[in-house]
Amino acid sequence: MVESVTSYIPLLVLVSHVIFVILLLALIFSNSWGRDIISWLGKHALPLAFLVASFAVVISLFYSEVVGFEPCVLCWWQRVFIYPLAVIFAVAVWKKISSAFLYAVPLALLGTLVALYHSYSNFSGTSLLPCTAVGGACAKVYVLAFGYITIPSMSLTVLLYILLLAWANKIYEKNNSHS
Repeated sequence: MVESVTSYIPLLVLVSHVIFVILLLALIFSNSWGRDIISWLGKHALPLAFLVASFAVVISLFYSEVVGFEPCVLCWWQRVFIYPLAVIFAVAVWKKISSAFLYAVPLALLGTLVALYHSYSNFSGTSLLPCTAVGGACAKVYVLAFGYITIPSMSLTVLLYILLLAWANKIYEKNNSHS
C-alpha cells in the first residue's frame, strides 16, 4: 500500500500543477474570462487553503514517519512555515475569519524562499548550508517524478497555492466590498 501511495502523490502534484497554471491565468485575466473562476476561488479560499495545508502536513508526515525519509534541515524549515498554516486556516474556517491570509501570507512567502532554495540545491547539487541529517539527507533526492517533482517542489507547490488563494481572496473581498 505504501508503494501505491508514494506513486500516486507525484501524479497528484503533476495534476495540481496543471490546475495551478489554469488558476494563475484566471487570476491574471480576472477582469475577463477568469472572473467567475476567481470569484468562486476567492469565495472558497479559506476552506481550500485549509485542505491544501492539511494535505501538506499529512503527506510530509507520511514521507517521514511511514516511508522513513529523514527530513533534513531545509525540510524542517519548510515544515515550520507550512504546519502553522493548517492551524491558522482550521481556526479561520471554524470562526469564519476572513483575515487569516494576513497571517498566512508571510509564512507562505518565507516558506517559498526556503522551498525555492531547497529545490535549487537538489537540482544543482550544491548547498550553502551544511546538512545535519543522517547520511546527508539534504542532498538526497528521495522522490523524483516527471523529471522535476521532488519533495521540495511539492512543498513549493503547496506554498504557491496558499499565495494564489490569498490573491484570489483579496480580489473577491475587494469586489464584494463595493457591492
